[in-house]
Amino acid sequence: MNRFYYYLFLFFLLLFRNTSFWFLYRVSDIFYLFLLHVVKYRKKVVVTNLRESFPEKPAEEIERITRAFYKHLCDISVEAVKAFSLSKKAILKRYILLNPEILEPYFKKKQTVIAVLGHYNNWEWGSLAAGIFFKHKPVGFYKPLSNLYIDDYIQKTRAKEGMLLESVSRTSQTFRRLKKTPSIFIMVADQSPMNLKLAYWVPFLNHDTAVLHGTEKHAIQNNYPVFFADVQKVKRGHYSASMELLVADPSVTKQGEITLKFMQRLEQQIRARPEYWLWSHRRWKHSRKDEGRGTKEEESPLQGI
Repeated sequence: MNRFYYYLFLFFLLLFRNTSFWFLYRVSDIFYLFLLHVVKYRKKVVVTNLRESFPEKPAEEIERITRAFYKHLCDISVEAVKAFSLSKKAILKRYILLNPEILEPYFKKKQTVIAVLGHYNNWEWGSLAAGIFFKHKPVGFYKPLSNLYIDDYIQKTRAKEGMLLESVSRTSQTFRRLKKTPSIFIMVADQSPMNLKLAYWVPFLNHDTAVLHGTEKHAIQNNYPVFFADVQKVKRGHYSASMELLVADPSVTKQGEITLKFMQRLEQQIRARPEYWLWSHRRWKHSRKDEGRGTKEEESPLQGI
């Protein structure tokens, strides 16, 4: 059965391989109407998240953001499929790194760094662009798919432009293995933690929020500088990214400081253009009363690097 789904997966990739972007976004427009008005995919979750995060916003504004979110969700869904057939030329045209020179001094010193970001705008194309833009070895972490055929295909596709994908279960081993390789560890760190015992709790979007501890843990253990990857949507199908130094010397930070700085910067990004964050994720399904017991992380159909 896994092989059948693999061939079905390849069939849909083939359909989009030579599809123009004009047609691709017409598909997205139809998908948007179906997802929002027919299926109403997680609409209660989306609206509840928005209302609780922005209690100051009127109902009309919440509705506008909701519609814009679903339109963007459909765009990045078809863009994720198209990613498997994007040429290097197309990537360079549609995903621009504005300040690659900021990492040059670190590369010259053979200094590994960490780039942290959220599920904001198009993180899938970012994994392709990383292998082109960075002199550092780009390394991303992901949750392996149960279908090994599709999982292997995804890894090979990302690797063609230089990105190394590793399972989140091998995060610590990967940091140790690449200790002598100047790398940029790209960590998407706004998911709900699997284990609340290890989570940091910070104020985020009007919620008391549990946050993954991994980025801070590895930054401090290795004293790797932490950068925030600010990804912006220039226009439909075009994105830009800039790197901002978040923490220069993790060894002198207090517990939770790196995590707090990241979440504060992410909130600033989201508040500026809220429709580009993944509101369909049940981000606040746990509270401090759940602390002390492990939890199962919700898997998003769009979760990636």
